Parts: sequence; structure tokens; C-alpha cells
Amino acid sequence: MYLKETIPVVDVRSPSEYRKGHVPGAFNIPLFTDEERAEVGTLYHHSGRDASLIRALDLTGPKLSGYVKTLKSIIHHNRLLLYCWRGGMRSEALGWLFNMSGYQAMILKGGYKAYRSFIRESLGTPGRLVILGGMTCSGKSEVLKALQELNEQVIDLETLACHKGSVFGHLGQDTQPTNEQYENDIHEIWYTLDSSRRIWIEDESRSLGKVGIPDPLFRQICTANTIVIDSHFEYRLKRALAEYARYDHSCLSDAIDRIVNRLGDQQACIAKEAIDQGDYSGAAEILLSYYDKAYEKSLTKRDIDRIRTLTVTDDDPVAIARLAVECADQAGF
Repeated sequence: MYLKETIPVVDVRSPSEYRKGHVPGAFNIPLFTDEERAEVGTLYHHSGRDASLIRALDLTGPKLSGYVKTLKSIIHHNRLLLYCWRGGMRSEALGWLFNMSGYQAMILKGGYKAYRSFIRESLGTPGRLVILGGMTCSGKSEVLKALQELNEQVIDLETLACHKGSVFGHLGQDTQPTNEQYENDIHEIWYTLDSSRRIWIEDESRSLGKVGIPDPLFRQICTANTIVIDSHFEYRLKRALAEYARYDHSCLSDAIDRIVNRLGDQQACIAKEAIDQGDYSGAAEILLSYYDKAYEKSLTKRDIDRIRTLTVTDDDPVAIARLAVECADQAGF
């Protein structure tokens, strides 16, 4: 699994399989296109292995030189690690070709399927987690970045998810990864960390937009020590305005429509009218109040003896990060 740290990794599955999820950093040199894979698979089920193998040779034979040319164009290393779904025919075929072409091609035992099992198990390995909590717009993401600059270990789940968690969390973000790729990307950071040292993670619900925190890790998050940033409402309101008031009214209103059942028809209507009138502060106050109640409820599910509250008097992420480290040290987190 860890050869990828020193040699290039090549995913030989079809483009759609690769897009759904792959080993982070792996290059895609597909043996089959999506259509070819479907054709060979259908032939295998209807006519057997021999017929599907002959068709596979027909399809790939004319492309052999192309595979090698592609490999030469993307890696400049004589060793590489190949994988397909189970480490079978596809990786063996291209492994043979690349070895014949002067490379030292190794095949990942068990393929991508084994890799996926490995990361799920690895994410369940106990880590010394410290959860950074706080009401919406407390600046937790900025504090996490500051903690990283203080040489603390951090996993920024929101950055990896391309989503900030709330119904407004997709605004200004890149396209989200698939859920499978999100898990792979989280593990890519997780396995580099020292489990005997603190690992800071922002307090999140299970889902961030269309992706979800892997169950083995989420279970640890739910029971971990927590430091809650207690920031003045005025700071949070200012941050909310700076972050969201720049977006189109329709985008903001659409987001409010997604929580109308919980926010209430009247409050939702008032918030949307405020946005239409340019009264972003009024709308933000309503929405922050809603999210504050939701977060207070979520805190009741945590062990109160494992929670420390960090009252802050300014909005300086670096200063808050230093205080958070002191608080964690004093608490023995």
C-alpha cells in the first residue's frame, strides 16, 4: 500500500471507474474504454471466458503501442505500481506489456477492492482526536489552518469535501468529489499522521453536501474530546456577511428553501424578504439563530466531561489557535 510514496501508481480501470474513486495521485491508463469494458463483460456472461478474451485481444491489440506511449508521457521512472479492480486480468495484461517495454511493473495484490477495504479498516484505527467545535461562523476553518501552522496535526474535512457543511456550504466551492473519492482523500492524510499526537478535526455532521464522513472515522469524532470556541455573536455576524452576502439573491433564497421545514415558514419568509431588500444582516441574524439552536442540540449528544469551552475576545484565528493548544494541553487532550 505504501509503495505509492516512492513510485508512480497507475490505475488501469475504465475512465468511469477511475472517476468514481481512485488511489489519490494515481494516473489513469485504461485498458478498456467504458464501452469496451461493457462489451467484454456482456460477452463474458453470455458466451464465456474464451469468447470475451478473444474480443478483449481484438480491442486492445491495436492500442498496445499507445499504452506504452501514454505511460512514457506521464511518468519518468522505471518502476511503477499497477492496479485494476481485483488485481487480475487487466493489471496483469498491462503489467506484462510495460515489463516488456523496459519498466519494472508491480501489481497491487487484491487491486482497488483491497485498497478500499484497507482504508476503511485504517480509518477505524484509534487516533488522538480533538474536535474543534463552535457555532456557525466562529472561524473554525481559519483556526484549523492556524493550528497547522503551529505544527499541530489537522484534517480539514470541509476543504476535502469542497463544502462547508450548511445548506449554504456549496457556494463558492469547486465540484465535490464522489463519496468514494472523499473517503480515499481523507485516508491519504490520515495514514501520514502520528496517532500518538493530537489530530484536530472540525466538528461536523455526518454529511457535507453530497459526501459523508466514513463511518469508522465518524464514530471516533462523535466520542472524541472537544474544544468549543465561544465567539461573540457580532464577530460571527460579520464573518457571515463577509462570506455569503456577495452571492446572488436566488442562490441564497434557494438555500433557505432547503431548510424551510426546520426554520419555519414565517422565519424563512422574513429571511428571504430581507435578502431581497439587501438587508443581509437581518437575514443572517435569523439564520445564525437557527444554526445556533441546532448546534447546541448536537452538543448535548457529547460527553460533557470531554468538552472544554474556549471563550475568545477577538477574531484572530492565530491567537485562537494558540489558546486552543493551551486549552488542550491543560485538559490533557
